[in-house]
Amino acid sequence: MKDTGIIFDIERCSIYDGPGIRTTVFLKGCPLRCKWCHNPESQSFKPEIVFYEYKCVGCKACIVACTHNCHSIDEKAHTYRRENCISCGACVNVCSYGALEYKGYESSVQDILAEVEKDRPYYENSGGGITITGGEPMAQFQFTSALLIESKKRGINTCIETCGYAPTENYGSILPYVNIFLFDYKSSDPQKHKELVGVSNELILENLDYLYKSNAAIIVRCPLIPGVNDSEDHIEAIANLLKKYPNLMGLEIMPYHNMGIAKSKRIGKDAFYEELKTTSEGKKLEWAERFKELGCGDKIKIN
Repeated sequence: MKDTGIIFDIERCSIYDGPGIRTTVFLKGCPLRCKWCHNPESQSFKPEIVFYEYKCVGCKACIVACTHNCHSIDEKAHTYRRENCISCGACVNVCSYGALEYKGYESSVQDILAEVEKDRPYYENSGGGITITGGEPMAQFQFTSALLIESKKRGINTCIETCGYAPTENYGSILPYVNIFLFDYKSSDPQKHKELVGVSNELILENLDYLYKSNAAIIVRCPLIPGVNDSEDHIEAIANLLKKYPNLMGLEIMPYHNMGIAKSKRIGKDAFYEELKTTSEGKKLEWAERFKELGCGDKIKIN
């Protein structure tokens, strides 16, 4: 077991990451590279510096603090030369206006649970608890295991959100300590899946099958991006999941929102699908009608 891991955020009073009111712990590092990722700062295991250009007032404190010539400011703009940056955080430490922010820090199981415990009354009244997400929690498997085990010892309900891309035996190892798996289903076609996220879906589907046959409580989450993976074949494949796995705890459609575009630019990464807008209510209704035609509209939740 590993008592410390790299996280980038803890969000209290969440109502979107499992049942009830939850505390969501975001781990850094992911084996996938989803082109629509809404948390691009979660992909790398290393700490990263976020630059909010609109918050910069031109005080030049970062220029003085940085010893690698990463920052320059003139009357037109603040230029951040990331190719020089070693993510030491010196510039972040002197920025009084929040224009520079460090994403990623080491934290212990005990420190995280001290934060989680603050909201125990909410969990008890709502059926909530802790949700571990990312990134991909299984990519920091030893740390995730330790966090789950200690949470269960304390009687805290546990959820883990996973892309499913990890050794099957690792899922078997944590099975006794997870109340609910939030399991992503991104594309039904292996080649399309590889094109969109960087890996085939074969291992992912094997793990979903393993967890279901192991009587795990599973909510399948399906991100749908208009014009990208919302083909008729994939929509039918989502509906067929309910036929193959009739005892799923739930199946949720996660419509695309484009906040990941701005986030990518703030950490110096190129963004895909810049032309795409957040999914319209009309498109959601269109999907809902199609699932209704396929006989499963009442079993699928569109978030």
